[in-house]
Amino acid sequence: MFSNTTKLSILGALILLPYSSLFAQLPIDGFYPKKGDLTIAPGYTFKTYDEYYVVKNTVELGEDTETSIFSFYTQYAISNRFSATVTLPYISTEKESDPSSKQNDLQDLGLYIKSLIIKKDFKNSSKISLGAATGITFPLSNYKEGGIISIGNQATSFDGEAIIHYETSFKVFAEASLGYSLRDNKDYDIPNALLYSFKVGYLHQLFYAHAKLDIQDSTSGLDIGTDEFGLKNSTLTEQGLDGALPETKVGYTNLSFTIYVPIYKNTLGLSANYSSTLDGRNFSKETAYGVGIVYNLNIIK
Repeated sequence: MFSNTTKLSILGALILLPYSSLFAQLPIDGFYPKKGDLTIAPGYTFKTYDEYYVVKNTVELGEDTETSIFSFYTQYAISNRFSATVTLPYISTEKESDPSSKQNDLQDLGLYIKSLIIKKDFKNSSKISLGAATGITFPLSNYKEGGIISIGNQATSFDGEAIIHYETSFKVFAEASLGYSLRDNKDYDIPNALLYSFKVGYLHQLFYAHAKLDIQDSTSGLDIGTDEFGLKNSTLTEQGLDGALPETKVGYTNLSFTIYVPIYKNTLGLSANYSSTLDGRNFSKETAYGVGIVYNLNIIK
């Protein structure tokens, strides 16, 4: 059965999902580490796509766009109820047939606080908890935000999320979250977004696994190919024809699978994941593969 420290290792594995400038889900879950627990988790993700959702219809682009993401994640438990999380990705992306299209740089630094609001233990050893998180992300480099081959939208985002988590006595668990992302960019009207996620998983002494559905729905924005989109592009000649892309109404449904295996006591473990876009709106139809190392310790023992 998993100890609190092992659960902390799992938390790191949960975070190492395919990281993208447009995948805005908060790197937060329904597990709560104990005071003094520290997790450090570097990871690598490779994703590719050759189709794009123009509004809701897929269009074949005729070539692959490939992205490598080197992500850094750390979490520290301030108390048994509060934890702080920091994330930072370095992203490199390019069209397969055009190396000159390559964009690479540090993307957005993420700072988050998570709190356990209430927890209930039942007589049959199952449990349920409600938590909340808030955070901010902001660009850490002057990357280009207006092009198709872009690593982000240069927006400062203020995010909030509520998480409900239920765990059975035989360690199958289910989790759901609802969040909102408020975004600001001095040059573009970046749409705000509603964020949803649903997760089911299993904790075992020798491994951990889960399946997760991430959903984003922009609350406003332009659709590619509309007259309004074309008019907006015509006023952004400096950025070129793809200049209005940061203002598009972006939606997606993404399915991912993650597995985690401890390799040295409860201190060191490895995670692997696979992710695929099931549906989208003004978004790339992506497939991604990721691996990560999870290291944890308690620094106040």
